[in-house]
Amino acid sequence: MNLLLAEDDAILADALCEQMRASGFSVEHAPNGAVAQYLLAKQQFDVVVLDLGLPMVGGIEVLRQLRQTDASLPVLILTALDSLEDRVAGLNAGADDYLTKPFDFPELEARLRALLRRSRALKASTELGQLSMQRETRSAQVRGEMLELSPREFDLLDLLLTHQGRVITKEQINQAWAGDRGGAGAGLSASTAASSADGGAATNAVEVYIHRLRRKLEGSQVAIRTVRGLGYLLELERA
Repeated sequence: MNLLLAEDDAILADALCEQMRASGFSVEHAPNGAVAQYLLAKQQFDVVVLDLGLPMVGGIEVLRQLRQTDASLPVLILTALDSLEDRVAGLNAGADDYLTKPFDFPELEARLRALLRRSRALKASTELGQLSMQRETRSAQVRGEMLELSPREFDLLDLLLTHQGRVITKEQINQAWAGDRGGAGAGLSASTAASSADGGAATNAVEVYIHRLRRKLEGSQVAIRTVRGLGYLLELERA
């Protein structure tokens, strides 16, 4: 579980990072709002713990900008601001939960795990245009007809759907495939594999699977757009 901790109090941040890692989280720490924004743009997280009183860019602004690109990433505000107005402002800006300092770590952990459970339940099924996906059964349909997807194709579609409207880089795709024992070139034709022998196998594999997936999504009202120099994004086709 990848967690972003945006907290400018170095002593508190060190203690929280240590406790969260001991509880099974992989933690990235942002000491200010600018670093938090950078990490949110460059990495994928499962949950965010966000202080409101961050230097450089305030927590509310970090949250508002995040919600413009990602409406589903769970965010827990952790702050010393405990007035009703502060809580309402934080929740209205897009926070999923609000916890004030001082706090007990077991409560923070319990709230984070509750947010993760709800997030996973919401992500169990996704629909976009004429495309629907069920993650528990690892299946997808276009206009009600089942798509024949390889494990790699399903994982690629899942990644693109999860981050719909955001650019996904080839590096992120290969990271998502990292657990596949077949390797980045699994399932490629002999000719493609041969042409990838110069060390570009992973890059070529992404391009091949993107091409395959585009063909299978025809008629779904969903398109995979190439953003040159950056990567790919999934979006609804323009009328």
